[in-house]
Amino acid sequence: MTDIADFARLCAGDHGLCVVSTSRADGSVQSSLVNAGVLAHPETGEQVVGMVIRGGTRKLDNLRVRSRMTVVAKGGWAWAAVEGSVWIVGPDDEVPGIDGERLRLLLREVFTAAGGTHDDWDEYDRVMAADRRAVVLVVPDRIYGNG
Repeated sequence: MTDIADFARLCAGDHGLCVVSTSRADGSVQSSLVNAGVLAHPETGEQVVGMVIRGGTRKLDNLRVRSRMTVVAKGGWAWAAVEGSVWIVGPDDEVPGIDGERLRLLLREVFTAAGGTHDDWDEYDRVMAADRRAVVLVVPDRIYGNG
């Protein structure tokens, strides 16, 4: 049986690169590549899949209307998928209790959970704000795979 630890292991093995899929208004699937990682949800402590998404993207547009996502990680022929509802917080997606400072730190937490490192965190923060980056967390409803 595949679980969130299996997903995390596969995700870390390929520098956090994962395929994400959302639903378009016409019901078709929109997929793209992101960096993702597993971390604790800031409100519930539950293990979730997190990613940082640039503002103004189709992914965010789709997720604001149809708030479910599938994330797939792979390593060789092994793969794991996480499906679930999404929780979004960012400059265009405010959440009570998450102020600007908490968002700045949460963007860093998600980035590092996805395997990211940075030599200049002030510059990272500046770019995140300029790009209107949002944190997207997938709360697992289903986890499955072949390993």
